Amino acid sequence: MLCSPKNLSLLRRFSSILSSTHFNSVSNLPILPFLSPFLVKPKSFVLLGLRSDHTMASQSNKTQSVYDFTVKDAKGNDVDLSIYKGKVLIIVNVASQCGLANSNYTDMTDLYRKYKDQGLEILAFPCNQFGGQEPGSIEDIQQMVCTRFKAEYPIFDKVDVNGDNAAPLFKFLKLSKGGFFGDGIKWNFSKFLIDKEGNVVDRYSPTTAPASMEKDIKKLLVA
Repeated sequence: MLCSPKNLSLLRRFSSILSSTHFNSVSNLPILPFLSPFLVKPKSFVLLGLRSDHTMASQSNKTQSVYDFTVKDAKGNDVDLSIYKGKVLIIVNVASQCGLANSNYTDMTDLYRKYKDQGLEILAFPCNQFGGQEPGSIEDIQQMVCTRFKAEYPIFDKVDVNGDNAAPLFKFLKLSKGGFFGDGIKWNFSKFLIDKEGNVVDRYSPTTAPASMEKDIKKLLVA
């Protein structure tokens, strides 16, 4: 019986070993013979309710690139970002009433027209979290961007980029490339540059002109 005096003594010894030892894998644990019937198979990496560091690390690293995400377009349809494999991407949170809108949209429109045939795509995500500067409906936003700024690249559905309700894509982007003052997005028009394999290679502040990214974009396009 597991609770006999003899086994209780062994359990205390086993607990003292666990409390003073760090393990990377269940295979390294000093298993006592009487405990084997109560363990699940090593493949599950679970021992008496304890999960291995290896399992948790594997789960946290499960997402490897932006291609693992699905987002909503302006009409609410799912878009699998794997359709952009082989493209260089700029992913940016936008706000049409922001003071940075004119310069950023103008530069992005110019960059897109110049490099779209070479493999550049720009993915714009409206966000109303900064100064309430994107209050309109997604239909109004899309019409304004297409008419006023002549944008030919896709405008996606509105998202949160910070907080508990932040879009999973932006959580991944922030985790991949933290900002100078922390991971959180600081304002409208934070820009992430993605290579042809879906890796986040750089992050640019809201005040960085998209035109100044041209050199970095060209390097990725010819890579």
